[in-house]
Amino acid sequence: MANFDYDLVVIGSGPAGQRAAIQAAKLDKKVAVVEKKSVVGGVCINTGTIPSKTLREAVLYLSGYRERSVYGASYTVKQNITMADLLFRTDYVIRHEIDVTRHQLTRNGVELISATASFMDSTTLRLDSPDGHSHQLVSAAKIIVATGTTATYDAHLPFDGKTVFTSDDILGLDRLPKSLAVIGAGVIGCEYASMFAALGVRVSLVDKRNELLGFVDDELADTLAYHLRENRVTLRLGEEVKSIETFIDDGMNRVRIHLVSGKQIVADKALYSIGRTGNTGSLGLEKAGLCADGRGRLKVNNFYQTCVPDIYAVGDVIGFPSLASTSMEQGRLAVCHAFQVETRSVPELFPYGIYTIPEISMVGKNEEDLTAAGVPYEIGKARYKETARGQIIGDNTGLLKLIFHMETRELLGVHVIGEGASELVHIGQAVIAFGGKIDYFIHTVFNYPTLAELYKTAAFDGINRLGVVVR
Repeated sequence: MANFDYDLVVIGSGPAGQRAAIQAAKLDKKVAVVEKKSVVGGVCINTGTIPSKTLREAVLYLSGYRERSVYGASYTVKQNITMADLLFRTDYVIRHEIDVTRHQLTRNGVELISATASFMDSTTLRLDSPDGHSHQLVSAAKIIVATGTTATYDAHLPFDGKTVFTSDDILGLDRLPKSLAVIGAGVIGCEYASMFAALGVRVSLVDKRNELLGFVDDELADTLAYHLRENRVTLRLGEEVKSIETFIDDGMNRVRIHLVSGKQIVADKALYSIGRTGNTGSLGLEKAGLCADGRGRLKVNNFYQTCVPDIYAVGDVIGFPSLASTSMEQGRLAVCHAFQVETRSVPELFPYGIYTIPEISMVGKNEEDLTAAGVPYEIGKARYKETARGQIIGDNTGLLKLIFHMETRELLGVHVIGEGASELVHIGQAVIAFGGKIDYFIHTVFNYPTLAELYKTAAFDGINRLGVVVR
């Protein structure tokens, strides 16, 4: 590797790139991260994960949503909530996370280069300065592409970033709409639909699929659909958008959506959320012997290698599941493989967190998976309202569902919808990882009052369904 400028160059400073760079630095490798934006953190920190989750927290607080079951549907912390109110908290968190990320990279000896990278060949990159007036060539023994994605656009639609916009434009909205059409009921679409609905915005959610979040346990997806409807969200599932037009109504820009079925949706604004496209268009992939698919994504093997062995790709740019948590792990694993460091991971136990209102999280198998595989299973369920903690926090609708093997009682999957679901799921994740049975929850003492008690209640429910005596 002495003939190269760097042992590793990472293109992109999002969660995947950051974790990859730090892992390589811990292995005493000479590492550089190339970031074309003026700030580090990628979409995760600047326009995606961190902003959307912070926005969600601001929505829940200012709208008083969490307390409505106790104080009534009219309860709110602040009347006439504005986008400025929501973004105040978001801006603070973004600034903090950018600083933390930059500090982590620099204290680990990772060189940060502000430039746009493109391949000259499989080991050489051209780095163009932000002002475009200069460039340099650098070589690396290993290269990791962690360029992330951007919201997918349709050139035929009238995007202006204000009336018709994508999730990348949320932070630039000038006002909170009274009505919103969300096109695309994937994770991002469902998250924003539920957030705006919690603020009292009339939301229409459109998707050509007949179900919400097809990879989520059916019962949880149905529960989410119920809550969305309770918050006055109109679900237009099995419907396809034909065209979108903007028009002026009483001096205000509005949008009219024409569906293939002949229906029309009129709203103040439209959020277009039909997937994301990999940021690979400017990389010059062909010079390195690479090519992307129709959505700009790179194909990799189980070690995150592309078809060129010394070039790896991690994070959203390789597609599903496109979560910050899984992207970080992919970055770590790619570096360990690149530098022949033995490591271990359990991808089938990666947890999923969906920050809708209510929150959804899961790990392991769902009922549909096990039915298709012919695995005999049983379930145990517990509702938040059955626990004192659920009553205290005002969540009377949350649900925890355990799936376990009918014969061995080994825990196979955990599915949660409700407050703190993405935290609560990790208890079950640990038990699954060690091959534990649901009996563990029966014999374990949990703090009182906590949501963790749901595991004990659900375990008893499951055992009772088997008709056996608990010992």
